[in-house]
Amino acid sequence: MPNITVLDQNTINKIAAGEVIERPASVVKELLENAIDAKSTAVTVEIKEGGTSFIRVTDNGCGIPKEEVPLAFLRHSTSKIKSVEDLFTISSLGFRGEALASIAAVSQVELITKTSVGLTGTRFQIEGGEERSLEEIGAPEGTTFIARNLFYNTPARKKFLKTPSTEGAHVAELVEKLALSHPEVSIRFIQNNQNKLHTSGNHNLKDIVYTVFGREIASNLLEVTVNKPQVSIHGYIGKPVIARGNRNYENYFINGRYIKSSIISRAIEEAYRPFMMQHKYPFTMLHFSIESEMLDVNVHPTKMELRFRDGEMVYHMVYQAVSSALAHKELIPEVELEKKEEVKQNFSEKRHEPSPEPFERRRLMAMEQQAAAEEKKVTAYAFPKRLTPPQPSFVKERDDLSDNWIKPQTPALEKLPEAPSKDEVPKKEKGPEQLDLFDGKLLEPKARSMHKLIGQLFDTYWLVEFNEQLFIIDQHAAHEKVLYEKTMGTLKNREYISQMVSPPIILTLNQNEEVLLKCHLKYFSDMGFEIEPFGGKEYAVRGVPANLFSIAKKELLIEMIDGLSEDGSSHNPDMIYERVASLSCKAAVKGGHRLSAAEANELIDQLLSLENPYACPHGRPTIISMSKYELEKKFKRIV
Repeated sequence: MPNITVLDQNTINKIAAGEVIERPASVVKELLENAIDAKSTAVTVEIKEGGTSFIRVTDNGCGIPKEEVPLAFLRHSTSKIKSVEDLFTISSLGFRGEALASIAAVSQVELITKTSVGLTGTRFQIEGGEERSLEEIGAPEGTTFIARNLFYNTPARKKFLKTPSTEGAHVAELVEKLALSHPEVSIRFIQNNQNKLHTSGNHNLKDIVYTVFGREIASNLLEVTVNKPQVSIHGYIGKPVIARGNRNYENYFINGRYIKSSIISRAIEEAYRPFMMQHKYPFTMLHFSIESEMLDVNVHPTKMELRFRDGEMVYHMVYQAVSSALAHKELIPEVELEKKEEVKQNFSEKRHEPSPEPFERRRLMAMEQQAAAEEKKVTAYAFPKRLTPPQPSFVKERDDLSDNWIKPQTPALEKLPEAPSKDEVPKKEKGPEQLDLFDGKLLEPKARSMHKLIGQLFDTYWLVEFNEQLFIIDQHAAHEKVLYEKTMGTLKNREYISQMVSPPIILTLNQNEEVLLKCHLKYFSDMGFEIEPFGGKEYAVRGVPANLFSIAKKELLIEMIDGLSEDGSSHNPDMIYERVASLSCKAAVKGGHRLSAAEANELIDQLLSLENPYACPHGRPTIISMSKYELEKKFKRIV
């Protein structure tokens, strides 16, 4: 039986350090919080190689007296609290007294500090928890903390770190959060000798939001201000138009501390529920000031979690604050015309012409005439001469001002046959062979000529009569399936065609999103995207896959990157292709859109040529059927 022994101090320090220091971002967090607690008004954070080889945090705070410098690196030594009672009135970011000891245990540390009353500064070196030197040195007022070769003496921890770019992104995200939580402190972030962030420290939260997130988000904010005896909330929430696909943009701070709380998160999302689509999450930037006795921050070493004494009160207060900010506000998104030059030209051409008839009225009249022609049981159709079969969607774009159909800028489908004469039925090319299971069924290619297209129901479902069966086809689900298979086919066969976009789509990304984009840029390029840096945090999308041209908007690209951030650890191209293909279904014709019989026939032809046309990519059925026998039973023709 093994004997029980007390571990040596070095091992104890390394084990304890593992709870506090998980990665370079943890070091920056502790040092930056210490700088803010030292009443600094300006802090500079510099890292190299993601922070694994070099981290430097410089502040202009109060500094540390020379006689207290060695004491600061002992475990559980702190100036923030004196007794256990102080835990109930904590106003500082740090209080455990473990940060410096944990950092010194797993890195090579150099500290340079000077107080306002000292004539000279102090330089202290400690490596792996062992003191190396303590000397006087000339230095400005404040503290500079340098950590080199993180985890040099714990290789087991070091090998689990990510790439330098990923670790740097985590550090950048942390610095942004702390800059947003303390707008009164000027924070500069330098990564690999490049300035990535610089805030002015002018107490203006909206200025920092603009600096970190860009103009689009800063221009779509709603102010929130609530003052109660024990709790106050101030900050901004985003309009639903800037919703994202994950919770990365839900930010809230309690007493200057960035935290995660399921109570606050749930209250925010419940308040947004009537204004936002499912699986979308809002942008929030809320600062809470809560009396210390209502909180317990001594929950976890990282101090990212806390407990509320009255969680229900906090929930209702947040819900009411966000709901009130959203209520009676103008939340209609502004739509920008993409073809302003063409619109101007159409205005000038039609200035002296009589106003055209409303588009929908003419379209309905055309549909009625076509329905009358269908009664002659023509088995195949061609698109009207003034229409061009679109690709990839059957939904046609139009110029609302000129009332003319516009051909989408995408490669066209193979040319459709001309309308047949009464005595002639066009011969269709033989489609892909189906499984024996479908012989004599609706899906058999030879049976296609015997289909009787009855019409469209509720502008969504197409009715087809065949072999004493009534088949009902959901046009949206069917078109989704067709587009999905087309997109996956081109991706697997490497048949990529790019369509140039003018003007280019400009994306504003944060550090994490930049890393994700760079990691997967090759796959995006292979699919037909042409993306290049545009300066700062912006990227220009100059080309998109041809089959996504009609839907390749800014929102779609942001949604794709948000989706990658959920499983960003995977670099499997098939998963990325699947995501793009599923998003391409947004181009499918929607329910409630009236199609012509020619369009419906073409859609059915393409659907029946698939190996598995029974369900859309989301699992919904594309075709259901009802037998003549069942109908006759319903009408009591058969008892």
